[in-house]
Amino acid sequence: MVTNESLAESKSIHRRTGKTFYFATRVLPPRVRHKTYVLYAFFRIADEVVDNEDRDLTPEQQHEELVRIREAALGRRETDDPVLSAFDEVRRETAITDDDVELFVDAMLTDIEKSRYETYDELESYMEGSAAAVGYMMTAIMDTEDPEVARPHACALGEAFQLSNFLRDVREDVVDRDRIYLPAETLEAYGASHETVEDLEMTDGFRSAMVHEMRRAEDLYREGVAGIKYLPEDCQFAVLLAAVLYADHHRLIRERDYDVLSETPSISTTRKAWLVAKTRWHWMWNKDPEAVFERVSTIGEAPGTSPDFEPPDTLPTQ
Repeated sequence: MVTNESLAESKSIHRRTGKTFYFATRVLPPRVRHKTYVLYAFFRIADEVVDNEDRDLTPEQQHEELVRIREAALGRRETDDPVLSAFDEVRRETAITDDDVELFVDAMLTDIEKSRYETYDELESYMEGSAAAVGYMMTAIMDTEDPEVARPHACALGEAFQLSNFLRDVREDVVDRDRIYLPAETLEAYGASHETVEDLEMTDGFRSAMVHEMRRAEDLYREGVAGIKYLPEDCQFAVLLAAVLYADHHRLIRERDYDVLSETPSISTTRKAWLVAKTRWHWMWNKDPEAVFERVSTIGEAPGTSPDFEPPDTLPTQ
């Protein structure tokens, strides 16, 4: 049983470090919400080792710390960390597999040594652990009836969220962590490069590369949202809301004419609250996740599609 102490600590970490996802987590049913707090806190503990902010760890120490975290999370060594203990309990109570935990930690280990990606295939391999494995674990704690059908969509949605974060955080990643997740092949196809990103040089080529990767992410959103119907009914709205919130970063990026090099865009709390209300309003009238996402999200409609419903009244434009 996850203790009140470990749950409180996990929730605090989630609220402090995952503000966008926290909004969606709050509308999950309690049976899943509390486990999600623990999962997210585990992810952040591992991620913070890699980010190495204010800890001044050597790569060898980072590696050792991640191995320690992995072994504790898998119940292979004792720990006095309340989050790791809670994660081990959640893992034992649900269908979370050791393979998915290993996959996630392997991605964090990759971040220690790799800071540039030449191709999207390389980046996708990294995201299999850093994003897809997260989607797999979320599917497991929701107790999805047919996980094999849901998992490919969970993978797509996890990668969409991750790509949106990468696109939003280009400046922060290169300035604070010396990392660039935009593939070199995409940048070079439009006349930019990792070097121009390092110099925070806003060019037409960089702008075009951002457009290219945002379209890729938006295809993944649609593929991911198409699988929400395979999740338990009491979890569908929360996952849809998470997709709407993460995709809203694309609106911010477009409003800035794709300039994420001078400042990192951020969705305001007021905007998030408004999107929650708008998504819930449309969900009241139509429980089709794809139709609601196309109407509410700001990524635009997929070619050849249009929403097939209209609620009797609509919320005023923000």
